[in-house]
Amino acid sequence: MAVPPAGHATKLVEAARGTGGEHALLAVLEVPGLLRDPVWRREDPDLGRGTGVVLVPGFGVGDASLALTRIWLRRRNFRPIGARIGLNVGCTTELVHRIERRLEHHVRATGGRAVLIGHSRGGGLARIAAVRRPDLVRGLVMLASPVLDPLGANPGVARAARRLARFSAAGLPGLLDEDCLSGTCYDTSIEALRAPLPSTVPALAVHSRNDRVTPWWLCLDPCAHCVEVTCSHTGMVLDPDVYRVLETHLTAWAGATP
Repeated sequence: MAVPPAGHATKLVEAARGTGGEHALLAVLEVPGLLRDPVWRREDPDLGRGTGVVLVPGFGVGDASLALTRIWLRRRNFRPIGARIGLNVGCTTELVHRIERRLEHHVRATGGRAVLIGHSRGGGLARIAAVRRPDLVRGLVMLASPVLDPLGANPGVARAARRLARFSAAGLPGLLDEDCLSGTCYDTSIEALRAPLPSTVPALAVHSRNDRVTPWWLCLDPCAHCVEVTCSHTGMVLDPDVYRVLETHLTAWAGATP
């Protein structure tokens, strides 16, 4: 993604993260609880069997937001990589293409289909990629992802998206634009989100009724096994219960024949 002029960087970050419902700094307070929990402390190098994983960050953040998830996966002999889509504020179609290319690279590197794990908007992007390229995907995890209506989240999220579209209209490259919100790009994305997942792609959708960003019912993908937890939206990738659910499903997928 092209880097915007330095004078606009702060405004772009504020626009992307201005969700109005939760604060990332409060989620950081949950890290010690995760690090003390047995689900984190326990290591088992036999679980992952070298299975590749591509991690897709949420709206307005980058791969660093899933750093702890990446560490947890490595300690269980999965091979995780970031999606490398920069801050997740770009055009949906372009970001999905980049995820597909990243998937192709990782599948070649690991010798087998990879698991896609996406948080928030990242889960929706991952789902679209899974529909488009099921030959590359071993399993799909969507964490607090409003796949039933991407624009139906907290009103602050929609306002942030509209601000990014205005920046795009003003000439800044690499951002969501109006086509992503109501044009051809939006229609194509919605069609892919509503399409049934292939039977070869098992899916997990995790939601929380304490989520102040994404209404929990928008996460109930009819093609996925839906699991409820009690954490916040931002804390979804820091909650021990989420990792317990991931451990169960990822271990099963890693043991399946590609």
